[in-house]
Parts: sequence; structure tokens; C-alpha cells
Amino acid sequence: MPSDATAILMQLGDYRFSLARAAYDELQRTTEYRWQAQPRLGRAPAYQYVGPGPETLRLRGTVYPAFRAGPAPLDALRAEAGQGRPLLLTDGTGRVWGRWAVTRLEETRTVFFADGTPRRIDFRLDLANYGPDRAPTARPGGR
Repeated sequence: MPSDATAILMQLGDYRFSLARAAYDELQRTTEYRWQAQPRLGRAPAYQYVGPGPETLRLRGTVYPAFRAGPAPLDALRAEAGQGRPLLLTDGTGRVWGRWAVTRLEETRTVFFADGTPRRIDFRLDLANYGPDRAPTARPGGR
């Protein structure tokens, strides 16, 4: 069993989030559901479910480059996101979350050494679920 420092919290493509490299301390998941208003004569509108909406993840964390992460711990993630393709997301328990697109990566560098190297980097990563490439097929009998 890996130590806590080397255990993988989550992996996005080839990029691994871990306590030793880039650890997130908050994961926010948002799932939307689409309902369309249907006007009715003399009554309030009825709502019809028209399908799932977007699903997003937001990870926030802090990296301490001098500890173990190295001088540019988020550069590999930036390079991977810059390839312009959805990335497979799995968590440390082995759960496969599917393919996700990196939509935003922010970093804030603070507490500097004399040469300008940051001692602390806070980051925020926004992901959007890429979704299936094929529409679901109808089951026999219309169910």
C-alpha cells in the first residue's frame, strides 16, 4: 500500500494529483438538469424534462514547490490541457469518472523567496464532462 505522500488522489490523463505533488483540498461537483417550460392556456406553464445538462468539477488546492512538488508543479497539467482533447479522469479508489475537458486553470503564487520563486501556489482547476460521443440507442419496446 502506498504511503499517504505517494498515494494518488486523482489522475487526469497522465497528470497525477497527490499529496507530494499537487493536492486538492476541495472538490466541487455540479450537475445540471434541463427542464423546458411549456405554456398552457389559462394556467401556469408545465415543465418537461428534456435531458441532462452540463456536469462540471472544480478542484481547489495548494502546492508548496519547495516541499516536494518542484518549481513548476502545474506546468505538466497546463501542457496536457493545451493538447485540446478530453482526458480520462480516475480517482484514487479506482473509480473511472469518464472523459473531462479542462476549461480553466488558475494559479496564484504567494510567499516568495528572494529570487522570486514562490513558496506557495494556490490553484483552481475547472473541468467539464465531455459526454458520450454517441446518442443513446432506443431499447426495444420503446422503453
